[in-house]
Amino acid sequence: MPGIVIVGAQWGDEGKGKVTDLLAERADAVVRFQGGNNAGHTIVRNSQTWKLHLIPSGILHAGTLCVIGNGVVVDPKVLTDELDELRRRRVDIESLRISANAHLIMPYHLMLDHAGEAKLGKLQIGTTRRGIGPCYADKAARLGIRVQDLLDEKILKKKIVAALEPKRLSLRPFAKDPRLDLQTMTEEYLTYGHVLERHIQDTTRLVHEQLDSGQLVLFEGAQGALLDIDHGTYPFVTSSNPVAGAACVGAGVGPKDIDEVWGVAKAYATRVGAGPFPTELDGQMADDLRQKGGEYGTTTGRARRVGWIDLVALRYTARINSLTALALTKLDVLSGQDRVRVCTRYRGAEGAEFYDFPYHQTVLHHAVGDYEELPGWSEDVTECREESDLPAAAREYLQYIAEFVGVPISLVSVGAGRDQVVWTQASVGMVGGAAQAPAGAQ
Repeated sequence: MPGIVIVGAQWGDEGKGKVTDLLAERADAVVRFQGGNNAGHTIVRNSQTWKLHLIPSGILHAGTLCVIGNGVVVDPKVLTDELDELRRRRVDIESLRISANAHLIMPYHLMLDHAGEAKLGKLQIGTTRRGIGPCYADKAARLGIRVQDLLDEKILKKKIVAALEPKRLSLRPFAKDPRLDLQTMTEEYLTYGHVLERHIQDTTRLVHEQLDSGQLVLFEGAQGALLDIDHGTYPFVTSSNPVAGAACVGAGVGPKDIDEVWGVAKAYATRVGAGPFPTELDGQMADDLRQKGGEYGTTTGRARRVGWIDLVALRYTARINSLTALALTKLDVLSGQDRVRVCTRYRGAEGAEFYDFPYHQTVLHHAVGDYEELPGWSEDVTECREESDLPAAAREYLQYIAEFVGVPISLVSVGAGRDQVVWTQASVGMVGGAAQAPAGAQ
């Protein structure tokens, strides 16, 4: 019963969608286990670009079971719009299943998110203002509304009333907003229920059936491990757990159902929103990387902060996720650099050196990267399909990363296209690795 978890090993936006799409060609099911439409996956197939926010990347493979797990928070408007767009582009959506236990983002969650960020002023966390945090807060407070509630008008209305009661003061600035009218809200969400009803199921049972019959199941995370609410750069984090362990909770499986954990990282580093970023670059170098890498958010369009690869942080995320493999993306963006830098330690405000990821936020906020320099390469790598095709300096760069982090690199992305991938010898024998690489990917 092979189960593979795919997680972001940095601050999100690492290219998880492409990696999941590649492995999904051989998978029987793809399960999204946390986050909401504050995430986005961009996939390029057959010269077409797909931007997915809630629906698992496997939807582009006919017949692959695609599951939105109980750990996801769902904005039904975003989901129905996404389904409409897929239909318009003639993608079969009948394989989509939505957990009846997933929680719903309500109109008041969006309002609270906007108001909360505005109130923080210069101390803003940098959320996408999609209502994700307030929705997870209601879930923890046991005031949440779940997907199954869309199918029962009486329960839905009661739950909305109960959820609104403790928020009246916070929502006072929105008192005249028609979206807060109880009847309007109830009718709108019941309509979503009618549209989504055929997709709503007990997804935990479905996933168990897949695993028990020996099917390959991919568990797809959103965001990245350094944005984890427990293990990330708190409070500049997301409101859920994007680490591999959350796949069990967010999909309803046990730890023994997981065979491999693949971490996806860029050949450099990016971050969206506020928070510490020890290897951040500015000036012309940052602008060049941002332009060449297309570093703008799939969901928000915001320009991403960019920097050199942070191996201290990457080694930390490898540990907390028990990574068995790394997938490195956007290696092509570094082509043309005379020298490339890798962060191997941090230097604190008073000159102290840190070789491990600091646990104290005060230390981390003032830390800057110390680097080792490696030879760069001028060759265009976008046509490389074998390790031996890569320039010697690029292979040395990959080897340095794998040895420092202590995790083998299983595949390297050298362009946006799904065929622009190098499967390495390290992936031989892995589930979904080079020995079973998707057709045309080697």
